[in-house]
Amino acid sequence: MTVTMPLVTDGPAARPVKVLVYSDDVDTREQVILALGRRPHPDLPELEYVEVATEPVVIQQMDAGHIDLAILDGEAAPAGGMGIARQLKDEIYRCPPLLVLTGRVQDNWLATWSRADAAVSHPLDPIELAEAVIRLLRPRVPAQA
Repeated sequence: MTVTMPLVTDGPAARPVKVLVYSDDVDTREQVILALGRRPHPDLPELEYVEVATEPVVIQQMDAGHIDLAILDGEAAPAGGMGIARQLKDEIYRCPPLLVLTGRVQDNWLATWSRADAAVSHPLDPIELAEAVIRLLRPRVPAQA
């Protein structure tokens, strides 16, 4: 069983937010990273990306417990992000938030089945993606004094 820890955003223990980006397509991973940048909102710490192209590495990274948010490509092959999301929600206690990228808006119901916390459809809109990520990360970031 994996337990995730809350984010530490100030003081000597401050660390960037680790975001796992899973897709078998390097261009999709690059689009996500470019859309979000290093800091999608001033209230959030900087993002550090972990790029992953295969399901076993996703599971390994998530089991390690150092990922704060996972963005999973629902169109990836052979293992799609929606199936991986459902598995992670079943297997990880206090699973970090999961955002699934769907092939089209009509597929967002599948993201609900997968128990993903948010879904954004292709083609990726950088503003929509950033807003979804901010919505998912804000509750995990302690209020600044």
